[in-house]
Amino acid sequence: MSDDEKSGLIAKVIGPKKRWRAYRARIKELPADYRTAAEAVEKSLMYFVPNDHDSSASLFEDLADLFEQGVANGTSIRELVGEDPVEFVKEFAAAYTDGGYFPARARKHLTDTVDRLAGGAA
Repeated sequence: MSDDEKSGLIAKVIGPKKRWRAYRARIKELPADYRTAAEAVEKSLMYFVPNDHDSSASLFEDLADLFEQGVANGTSIRELVGEDPVEFVKEFAAAYTDGGYFPARARKHLTDTVDRLAGGAA
C-alpha cells in the first residue's frame, strides 16, 4: 500500500483505493434491486468507525460477498438483511468497527429502502 493510500480521510474510512474500487465494481454487477439494497447498507455502514484499514476494506468485501451469494442462491433481500435492516447493519458492523453513531434519519432511509425493495413485505 502506498503512502498516499495509507493517509487521507477516504483511505481511513474505506481502506485502500484499489480494494474499494474492486468492491464497487462487484456491487455494480449486482441486479438492480440487490445493488440498491447493498448501496443502502453501504451508506449506513459509513457511520461506523473502522478498527483499521484492513477491517474497513474487509467489511465492504464481505458485504459484496453476502449480496453476491444471495443473488446466486436466489435469497431475497429481506432474507439477507432480516426484518430489521438497522439491526442487521449494527450487527454486521460490530465485527469490524469500534462503533459509531447511526442517525435516526439514516436508519429510516435504510429501512424505507429495504421495505420498498422487498415489496413492503416485512
